[in-house]
Amino acid sequence: MIVALLVLWGAGALPAAVAAAEASPTREQVKAAVDKVRADPNMPGTKTEKKLRFKERDDEEDEAEKKSDSLDWLRDFVKAVAEGARWLVWGLGALALAWLAIRLHRWMQVRAGGARPGKAPLPSHVGSLDIRPESLPDDIGNAAAALWQRGKHRPALSLLYRGALSRLVHAHEVPVRAASTEGECMQLSATRLVPDSQAFFVRLVGAWQLGAYGGRLPSTAQVLAVCSEFDLHLPATAPAGSPKGVAA
Repeated sequence: MIVALLVLWGAGALPAAVAAAEASPTREQVKAAVDKVRADPNMPGTKTEKKLRFKERDDEEDEAEKKSDSLDWLRDFVKAVAEGARWLVWGLGALALAWLAIRLHRWMQVRAGGARPGKAPLPSHVGSLDIRPESLPDDIGNAAAALWQRGKHRPALSLLYRGALSRLVHAHEVPVRAASTEGECMQLSATRLVPDSQAFFVRLVGAWQLGAYGGRLPSTAQVLAVCSEFDLHLPATAPAGSPKGVAA
């Protein structure tokens, strides 16, 4: 290094370089020159401009917003389904109550045999038994006896009981209802029949119950006696002086 400096000094280059370094402006001189230029009124000076641009969202924010939108849709859907189910349950409940009210009304009508006398037709059936006069033979006793003697025991007993109920309803105005049981029919008939006819009806019902529910048949003599006395105690027209008008 010393040798190089000596060489430069000998050549006269080192003094020239030192002089050039001393002649370059300092930092303070440069700053003063810049300030002087800025202070010149002929210079345009600085200008600040603002521009509008769309702000780009962060990917994570976009994903979070998408998830939030999906959850909102799912919540709305579940809420709509729950609301619809609630109205469906209320509707089904109302229909069930209406159906129950209709069934109860009809059941009460059946138990009462329809409306009060004179305002509704008489019952055509008691349980499953047809008691319409047109469904029965004119001579019920003889027809039942003929069935019994041919071995048709249950049809004969059924014919006797059906015929007795038909005579009670249509001839003696006994308020038998469509759902009346045998016991109820006997209680109702006691208010409209004379004692002998009531006793006969009780015997007839006993024979019918023995064959229908007892699993065994009454004797032939018992059945034929009921058949022969049928028109005597339960005529197609109530005899004069019978307790027809007695209230139930």
